[in-house]
Amino acid sequence: MAKPGQGSKYRGSVHDFPDFNPSQDAEALYTAMKGFGSDKEAILELITSRSNRQRQEIIQSYKSLYGKDLIADLKYELTGKFERLIVGLMRPLAYCDAKEIKDAVSGIGTDEKCLIEILASRTNEQIHQLVAAYKDAYERDLEADVIGDTSGHFQKMLVVLLQGTREEDDVVSEDLVHQDVQDLYEAGELKWGTDEAQFIYILGNRSKQHLRLVFDEYLKTTGKPIEASIRGELSGDFEKLMLAVVKCIRSTPEYFAERLFKAMKGLGTRDNTLIRIMVSRSELDMLDIREIFRTKYEKSLYSMIKNDTSGEYKKALLKLCGGDDDAAGQFFPEAAQVAYQMWELSAVARVELKGTVRPAADFNPDADAKALRKAMKGLGTDESTIIDIITHRSNAQRQQIRQTFKSHFGRDLMADLKSEISGDLARLILGLMMPPAHYDAKQLKKAMEGAGTDEKALIEILATRTNAEIRAINEAYKEDYHKSLEDALSSDTSGHFRRILISLATGNRDEGGEDRDQARDDAKVAAEILEIADTSSGDKTSLETRFMTILCTRSYQHLRRGEAWLPPLPSPAGRSPELMRAALESSKRSQLPTHPLLTPAALRSCPGSTANVSASLRPTPFSFAANSLLLRGQLR
Repeated sequence: MAKPGQGSKYRGSVHDFPDFNPSQDAEALYTAMKGFGSDKEAILELITSRSNRQRQEIIQSYKSLYGKDLIADLKYELTGKFERLIVGLMRPLAYCDAKEIKDAVSGIGTDEKCLIEILASRTNEQIHQLVAAYKDAYERDLEADVIGDTSGHFQKMLVVLLQGTREEDDVVSEDLVHQDVQDLYEAGELKWGTDEAQFIYILGNRSKQHLRLVFDEYLKTTGKPIEASIRGELSGDFEKLMLAVVKCIRSTPEYFAERLFKAMKGLGTRDNTLIRIMVSRSELDMLDIREIFRTKYEKSLYSMIKNDTSGEYKKALLKLCGGDDDAAGQFFPEAAQVAYQMWELSAVARVELKGTVRPAADFNPDADAKALRKAMKGLGTDESTIIDIITHRSNAQRQQIRQTFKSHFGRDLMADLKSEISGDLARLILGLMMPPAHYDAKQLKKAMEGAGTDEKALIEILATRTNAEIRAINEAYKEDYHKSLEDALSSDTSGHFRRILISLATGNRDEGGEDRDQARDDAKVAAEILEIADTSSGDKTSLETRFMTILCTRSYQHLRRGEAWLPPLPSPAGRSPELMRAALESSKRSQLPTHPLLTPAALRSCPGSTANVSASLRPTPFSFAANSLLLRGQLR
């Protein structure tokens, strides 16, 4: 997991504070709590805008400067839900989890929902850190305390999860997938009673990637999702725990989005759940949770928190949330600017596509199948032979080898390769062995499952394939995953980005020539989009729709012709640096994306050409997609 502010993979809402000074922050907090009353606004503003790592440095500086425990002082000065939230933020995640579990198993009764939420959702590393933190904080063994407060199969599954030994290899054995499906089926649906041990072993130990394939195959084999079997075969807290594990395997952010929604819907708010999730996910996957929440419940997480809480408690939660996703279309003006600049600044080129892998001369699938079998037979694996054969055969020839291998040996070549090679080599070789459409379908599936969405992979594939390739991908996706690609895209993306992806996934781009008059009209649409990008014009929605239609359906030859009719892009010249700086600061305060023409690079170039601006643009998923389409049109 990327750390706050480090790289594009980071999906948290709280980032490292720039120019961080722990001593100054410690002094500010001391001042906020000094004298009669406390400045709660100053406390929440400071703590919610620092990463957890930075908060730990503040704690140390506070003790060094004043000889006092910052957390103890915060507990003394603050009260209620706000105090619980702020103190939770001040603890490292592992210690925060340890405190939650200690509370869950202490006193009369047990908070099973808390145990389930934490232990079903944490990674191996997080579990190990939790166990160590619990021991350090309470001088007790976490496993022993859980065993002492729970019972039955619920207890056994919790103990399995506490080991933190879930497999983490992405390379999956098809044979083992089929075996696990059969074992689960026989342990539940086909058995009088239920063999809970099989459910515990498989769901508690197999890798996430493996289990996702098991769930898909289980649906094919039994005609019902694994969740239905769990509800029918298990009961009580054990059933709830196993369902939570399945949800987290499928998508941890979706699990937390559902937990947050249930915590706030109806009368009253389950504040402990709300606090626990907002604290624990703010530096992990809050952006993914927000996206799924907005899509699934048709309202933003921000707006629901705003309507369900109050006071400083509400302000702090909203800061952790990080933004309101109900601001419809806020990314589009930036996307249009980026696309327009890419269109203007990129050189028009025609590239003749030439592959590096060609059909092997004197191809003999029988000889290749035998050579591959020999390379994998006995002790060890002759990886050099495998690499040499597979990388020197075209994809069509590899499919012939697969068929011949099965005919000769009654074995699945893909399964044998999976069992004999591993790591990056396995992913490369297995990818080469798949038909292109099925490989693309698999990459699209992977991009949309698990924590978050790999927008770049979706864009890379859908923006670069021909109509025929897109149609083949649709068929392969339906065949492999029993779900249409369009449905998958609809459920995993949103807004303009979703619309452009679905349009591309239809594979209906015009493949004819250019229409000079139409190209001129299309160029005007792009120019108009730029003109009103930072206004509230009522024409914007219809222009946005037309712009997407142009990018997704016009032929590449037509799009190249459209470039010739584009007017010069407005540059920062003529806009005063003072005005632009004011707009930039306003953009920062509103938490909206920075307008491309208001970047620091643009300010430095005032007055000047936009050629200096393009490198500093902050892209969005839609802008990536638009850029890819425009470049694809120029390179064809």
